[in-house]
Amino acid sequence: MAGSIEDYGLIGDLQTAALVGRDGSIDWLCLPRFDSPACFAALLDTEQAGRWLLGPVSGGNCTRRRYRGDSLILESEWETPDGTVRVIDLMPPRGQAADVVRIVEGVSGRVRMRTDLVLRFDYGSIAPWVRTMDGEHGAIAGPDAVWLATPAPVERRRDLRCIGGEFEVGAGERVPFVLTYAASHQPRPHRVDPGQALRDTETFWADWMDRCTYDGRWGEAVRRSLLLLKGLTDARTGGIVAAATTSLPEQVGGPRNWDYRFCWLRDATFTLQALLGTGYHSEARAWRDWLLRAVAGDPADLRIMYSIDGGRRIPEYEVPWLSGYEGSSPVRVGNAASDQFQLDVWGEVLDGLHLARLAGLQATDDAWEVQRELLDFLEGAWDRPDNSLWEVRGPQRPFVHSKVMAWAGVDRAVQAVERFGLEGPVEKWRALRQEIHDDVCAKGYDADRRTFTQFYGSKGVDAALLLIPQVGFLDWGDERVIGTVEAVQRELSQDGFLLRYRPDADGGVDGLPGAEGSFLACSFWLADALTGIQRRDEAERLFERLLGLRNDLGILSEEYDVTAGRLVGNTPQAFSHVGLVNVARHLSGSKPAHETAGDGGKGG
Repeated sequence: MAGSIEDYGLIGDLQTAALVGRDGSIDWLCLPRFDSPACFAALLDTEQAGRWLLGPVSGGNCTRRRYRGDSLILESEWETPDGTVRVIDLMPPRGQAADVVRIVEGVSGRVRMRTDLVLRFDYGSIAPWVRTMDGEHGAIAGPDAVWLATPAPVERRRDLRCIGGEFEVGAGERVPFVLTYAASHQPRPHRVDPGQALRDTETFWADWMDRCTYDGRWGEAVRRSLLLLKGLTDARTGGIVAAATTSLPEQVGGPRNWDYRFCWLRDATFTLQALLGTGYHSEARAWRDWLLRAVAGDPADLRIMYSIDGGRRIPEYEVPWLSGYEGSSPVRVGNAASDQFQLDVWGEVLDGLHLARLAGLQATDDAWEVQRELLDFLEGAWDRPDNSLWEVRGPQRPFVHSKVMAWAGVDRAVQAVERFGLEGPVEKWRALRQEIHDDVCAKGYDADRRTFTQFYGSKGVDAALLLIPQVGFLDWGDERVIGTVEAVQRELSQDGFLLRYRPDADGGVDGLPGAEGSFLACSFWLADALTGIQRRDEAERLFERLLGLRNDLGILSEEYDVTAGRLVGNTPQAFSHVGLVNVARHLSGSKPAHETAGDGGKGG
């Protein structure tokens, strides 16, 4: 059985990533891309779905583990009656091929070790043909081939269709393993030298972290979050996946299990804020460029999410041969929400590109042309009901956050003309901005309850309402903002952390059975909102509690189950770590971008 979500650490090569458990087992790995079919899927089933165990013969979880400095090089140590042993796990930034390097290092005494490599392609459904050639073991099935090189005495186990063996390591000795992927029709890739790969990877991460400009109180947490965000970034395209996994449940045993190995437009502005605010302009530029490529085309056909390379088709299907994490089924691949209409993404894109312009990222005429086309669509579609940023699978409704983001998109166009001298029908845009603002304030605000509502006429609230002042729609000191922050905190709080919304409000807003945990990104938004309404001490206390939810390696998933006291949802979750970075920045004195962007034409 897979470990708790907290048990896993991430290693990655900036094109894919693996999850390593405390017991030394890699239980999740997709090759060659983040969204490729998994060859290790024990995370969602049993070891027969694929895994790679490397640990003492005596078994058990490691005694301690850590990342080596500011890197994604994971070190796990076991203290045994016979001595102490360390396993160093890494994926060197991609060269010719994808490599997983594991180095067993004797610390003291002499420890007997065990390795079991169970390769199962296509999410555990295909047991490959295993053969030995020139001292290496190869596993081949269909389009995929994986090669294992090691001096350890391992052998094919025909009955289990795996590669395994036992060996001893003494103090000062090293036993390396290198797993290399290639398309099966291509020649076997050149094998990397494990020692050199370790040195090169350590240098890569040290050089990358040297660019970080954050120097506030929460340096360790911010640096680790930035490293994880980089680990979720595709170096070829600049796209940032929402998480490294699929189908880790929002409620253990429930059906709310989704594939997050794609790039969401809703994350654009927050991610740009985190990267630009910590000195990573080249990553911000690559994300901005990915955004422009992805949304190019018919503005009416904008998707809420895209594949890593900007592809639009992300069909959703179920994988019935996997039982799911702790029995949470179905296991899903792809995401049907990609076909939803979510009005807010037009505003998210326009807001993100505006932020890039404010930061001085080089603009192009094509970028402004794309924005003009998005605005033309928004002008005729802003009053349409939608599925909201939470991708509800119930009826479309006039969600307040969606309308606010439509306002934000138009506002950024006005600012592009007023502040940057770009050409456009600014008077028409000013009038449209005011029309949307008036509509939201008239129909989306409940004066009796002193709060904006989840959608027009709703009895519920939505954590996304906390973003109303963040995007400049109203000032933090506005009584409607203060009342909304208080209502969201009161009605969505679970032990101080926030739900996204109440799924049972208004007769069931999302059309799905079951419940979910507290959404960590929303809880970070609450910390920001408390800061904004001058409740800074409370904001800091909440922020420190959120930091305490990280596992021992500094990793956050999507949600937290306050009853069970455990992380749930896909992991590591980019949105959670982006929220962490931005709250740390704001509490350390950085202002949100809109606060330096003029008054935005806010109305009453």
